Amino acid sequence: MKEKVIEIIDHFEKVEKQFSTPEVIGNPELMKKTAKERSRLEPVVKKGRDYIELIKQIEEVNELLSADEEEIVHLAKEELTELSSKIITVEEELKILLLPRNPNDAKSIIMEIRAGTGGEEAALFAADLFRMYSHYAENANLSLKILDANETGIGGFKSITFSLNGEGAYGKLKFESGVHRVQRVPKTEAGGRLHTSAATVAVLPEAEDADIEIRDEDLKIDTYRASGAGGQHVNKTESAIRITHIPTGLVVTCQDEKSQHKNRSAAMKVMRSRLLAAEEERLARERAETRRSLVSTGDRSAKIRTYNFPQNRVTDHRINYTAHNLENMINGDLISFIEQLQLADQQEQLTGISTG
Repeated sequence: MKEKVIEIIDHFEKVEKQFSTPEVIGNPELMKKTAKERSRLEPVVKKGRDYIELIKQIEEVNELLSADEEEIVHLAKEELTELSSKIITVEEELKILLLPRNPNDAKSIIMEIRAGTGGEEAALFAADLFRMYSHYAENANLSLKILDANETGIGGFKSITFSLNGEGAYGKLKFESGVHRVQRVPKTEAGGRLHTSAATVAVLPEAEDADIEIRDEDLKIDTYRASGAGGQHVNKTESAIRITHIPTGLVVTCQDEKSQHKNRSAAMKVMRSRLLAAEEERLARERAETRRSLVSTGDRSAKIRTYNFPQNRVTDHRINYTAHNLENMINGDLISFIEQLQLADQQEQLTGISTG
């Protein structure tokens, strides 16, 4: 590991020097790229320098073990024990920092929430999940924009698609994909019986043009009159867009914008992201043949979490993590779950490296 750390530190120092070169100073795009690389390397280099310093200290203390004075040897052994404990901790932290990064983690995302089993109660739960992610986005400085929504009459959503824009959105929320189950007594339930319903969540990294190629001849584009809230234009103009990707059969609709052009642009953004996610899921399934993934299997049909209202309990079934703070979570406090899922994913990757 020492050689790897030294190599990264050398590379970081070269990147640092590039900031003062005319070619970087005069090129905003290159400056941005160089700054991003420096930011990525900085935590590794900081921890790496601590690691190199500890190695140096251990080497110096080892030399004292051959001293003639018994007291010096005794003190050296004590210090060596302390340094050895420190370097083990730093090594573990470095291993996590050196894990390969998912290139999508820094991207903005498209989220899709769909009501599942449970009728109107499932649609109300889908609306609860949307509010949960909305509150989280506000606290995390992520910009939310609704792209398409299919509302029910009493405040629920059959489906809703929206974007969350901001650095690192996908890295924070990628583990939210899957089936979310709710257990509670519906307001419409006169008998007070506990009801179970579900909604599915899909988290897609926002695809750029370079990520995936879509040919015009592979698209079928239809226009129609929008429905729902939005004023007179929704019923009088064909501003809504339906795009079908013929090779895969994927269909995307968008009607939230007032103009056909904006709806088409938004729908294409969702289409690119869905196609990129489909390709990533295919690769995830291939990887799963050799190593089972604990946190992110790429299977959106997997039940991942249960929200039990009577017990104020939320359980993530992938990592057997439970918290009794359902009200806070519905109000956007996802931090503890995000951290636990990221930790589980890191530990799984480390296990895969050590056994692979």
